Amino acid sequence: MHDFDVLIVGSGLAGLSAALHLAPRHRVAVLTKRALNDGSSQWAQGGIAAVLGEGDSLQSHVDDTLVAGAGLCDLAATRFVVEHAPEAIAWLRELGVPFSLENGELHLTREGGHSQRRIAHVTDATGAAVQRTLIEIVRRTPGITLFEEHTLVDLITGRKLGLADPACLGLYALDEATDEVITFRAPHTILATGGAGKVYLYTTNPDTATGDGIAAAWRAGCRVANMEFIQFHPTCLYHPHAKSFLISEAVRGEGGRLLLPDGTRFMPEHDARAELAPRDVVARAIDFEMKKHGLDCVHLDISHQSPAFLQEHFPNILARCAELGIDITREPIPVVPAAHYTCGGVLSDLAGRTDVPGLYAIGETACTGLHGANRLASNSLVECMVFARAAAQAIAETPAHAGAELPPWDDSRVTDADETVVISHNWDELRRFMWDYVGIVRTNKRLERAAHRIALLAAEIHEFYAHFHVTRDLLELRNLVQVAELIVRSAQARRESRGLHFSRDYPSLAAPAAPTILVPPAA
Repeated sequence: MHDFDVLIVGSGLAGLSAALHLAPRHRVAVLTKRALNDGSSQWAQGGIAAVLGEGDSLQSHVDDTLVAGAGLCDLAATRFVVEHAPEAIAWLRELGVPFSLENGELHLTREGGHSQRRIAHVTDATGAAVQRTLIEIVRRTPGITLFEEHTLVDLITGRKLGLADPACLGLYALDEATDEVITFRAPHTILATGGAGKVYLYTTNPDTATGDGIAAAWRAGCRVANMEFIQFHPTCLYHPHAKSFLISEAVRGEGGRLLLPDGTRFMPEHDARAELAPRDVVARAIDFEMKKHGLDCVHLDISHQSPAFLQEHFPNILARCAELGIDITREPIPVVPAAHYTCGGVLSDLAGRTDVPGLYAIGETACTGLHGANRLASNSLVECMVFARAAAQAIAETPAHAGAELPPWDDSRVTDADETVVISHNWDELRRFMWDYVGIVRTNKRLERAAHRIALLAAEIHEFYAHFHVTRDLLELRNLVQVAELIVRSAQARRESRGLHFSRDYPSLAAPAAPTILVPPAA
């Protein structure tokens, strides 16, 4: 058994930021199921939103966030993040993140839903630059122990052990190197495992986005909120060899226009803000045009900008498209919407605390109330940093409870699986029907069909989990099916269309605006 002061599950911006804030005074373990840089933060292109430019204001950033969130943003959480965003950018600059500059000052770009230029960025690969910097520092920081290739199996709580104290006491993790399940004990555990984009067939997310923290927290007795609000990024590169490659929001922010194959611009017909409308509006507009005209994709044209401008601002997009034979200086980029961000998650407060004592959730895993019914572009990375610092401060101020004796993982009654094809088949089936039935546009009938299939898959997976040794594929599938159930249940509960949730059966807004909160049977 491993003993630490704090366990952090996840190595994206939220997890690594929390580790660095905690390390001076705590023994910290960072567990990640693949390599440190394999999470979603690595792939964030656009940037980080903060009020840094002349003519901008904190209230303007708050207002833009509230408008995008379609009436469901928590005002206190929104103000908390917006007010602490500038210091989060300052912290990254102190660590050495090489933000793009113009005349010696931060270059700020603008993205959909923002009324001002307030996006600090590192060309078009902000996440990669931030992760690279943090990983280098984390690796040489005393007090932080890294456990790569360790997959979360489940959380250990006092309730599960039959104790009076329901607190989170640690967790079980599968060590890929030894194929053993290891016990980790700590008085504080932070879930920073990201979202659940892989529940859909088409997604901008990496393979790690399987909702592990959300599912584990639900099983531990935590409420989840707003799981119906899955953000579909409007512009994922459409090409058979371009797996999950995102075309940044900033391309539209710098004048990119969405076109039909014949060159007709269509966004002004859908929204007065045209290409700069929030993501839910743009994604639905693209979905509408594709279905109306029977298209496989639409096109995003930025060729009116000079090659020098594109090289300076979008070098990675320029290079990746060129590898695939697309010259964005002369022709438009084929794009389609794809599942991008999980706006809901584990219900948490302004310090990242969940319903289970000793358990915290930060980043995309959490539902802080910031994003409401639709996340404003580039508000996610700053949320990671603000709540990582808040959770670290809360932990520093919380007396540690006495560690209970934790039982080792018991696999004495299971055997090796003889037909792992069942896992891959179920994985494929789940992602396809979630895309077809619980995508950008929903109906009662589609949700009913999805719920029926989820129940069948859940029964199969429960039997598999009970009788065979756990593997990463099985654990991820188990979590994805749980998250899929939460998404569908939340969607069925919302009898209106709001933000990212659009229902043909309930096309109007309902009043008053209210979050969807699900309570687990164990709570």
